Amino acid sequence: MKYSNEKARQIRWLMVFAALLVLLIIYFKHVLQGMVLVLGMIKPFLIGGIIAFIVNIPMRAIENRILGKWKGKLASRLKRPISMILAIVFLVLLISLLFVTVVPQLGKTLAELGAKVPVFLDNALEQLKLLSARYPEIYDEVAKLETMELDWEGIFTSVATFLKSGITSMVTSTIGVASSIIGGVFNGVISFIFALYILSQKEKLADQGKRIVRAYTTEKTGARVIRVFTMLNKNFSNFVTGQCLEAVILGVLFIIFMSIFGMPYAVLVGVLIAFTALIPIVGAFIGCGVGAFLILIDDPILALWFVIMFLIIQQLEGNLIYPRVVGGSVGLPSIWILVAVSLGGSLFGVAGMLFFIPLLSTAYALLRENVNARNEAKEAEWVAQQEKEKAADEADKA
Repeated sequence: MKYSNEKARQIRWLMVFAALLVLLIIYFKHVLQGMVLVLGMIKPFLIGGIIAFIVNIPMRAIENRILGKWKGKLASRLKRPISMILAIVFLVLLISLLFVTVVPQLGKTLAELGAKVPVFLDNALEQLKLLSARYPEIYDEVAKLETMELDWEGIFTSVATFLKSGITSMVTSTIGVASSIIGGVFNGVISFIFALYILSQKEKLADQGKRIVRAYTTEKTGARVIRVFTMLNKNFSNFVTGQCLEAVILGVLFIIFMSIFGMPYAVLVGVLIAFTALIPIVGAFIGCGVGAFLILIDDPILALWFVIMFLIIQQLEGNLIYPRVVGGSVGLPSIWILVAVSLGGSLFGVAGMLFFIPLLSTAYALLRENVNARNEAKEAEWVAQQEKEKAADEADKA
């Protein structure tokens, strides 16, 4: 009777699951709209969770290493808010330093490009003329380039006409834009306050989460779920730390080598490559393309040497730095990092690249432990079988 009741319960849950699946397929559009609505409602809290996760990385280091020797009741109370404030100040200063370094350089570079691009185009046209003298078949193409002129007056007239025709819609949409800005600021404040609450009560929230898991699952399943979430948290923290460290190392290498070889825009290109290198594996190539274009305007030969230098540093980074700094921090071999980047990028873009590496690292660790446990069990079973057969043989001989 006990077996039949268990079987009936399983059948009942299967019927409920099948009914929910059919309803999901029939009303998929409405379900999707509902999910979008729910995500919009909880978006500030999701952003707050991400902010808390990022701030917690330096905050944990400050609290455990710098303020770890603080003892006493008052010191233990002050340790958390002080470490939180120092972590926020550190991140704000880091972002401010990035903007202070990049924005003036970027403005100066854009101004220089505005003056150098026409000269570069004229020089390129002259080079094409020389080539056309050697290779007459491209003469017609050069002639087309010479006759092609930009009608700046016509362009400005078109822009003015567009602005005049769109002024009404711009006025009517001002209220919508203002409300969106106000809503964004409000959501940002809510996200930040929620992040502060998570950081100040993280041990209590973690304990509440564990109690909920244990209340609604068996002891074995609850322990497994808690262990998986612990591994995810560790892998995500290690990945963010390793990825940022790897980006800084790569940017510093470019600044040093570009300065040694007298290449222009060393600081701008180095910071740009460090910023784009936060995207795993492929991000640095974006910075390389922009840096090569900037140097190309000044000196095409130097731009070629920059690309060669980039490929050399990229090989050094890909084979030595990245597998040890990032791959070692998440415990994932470099081949699987490439798989994670490819899968995540194809499914969810840049966010998928960043998310799939620690996710695949956790799955890889769990699979490795399960495989090792199964192999050990089979090996122990085989050894026991061998010993049993050996004992039987000895008994037969006796």
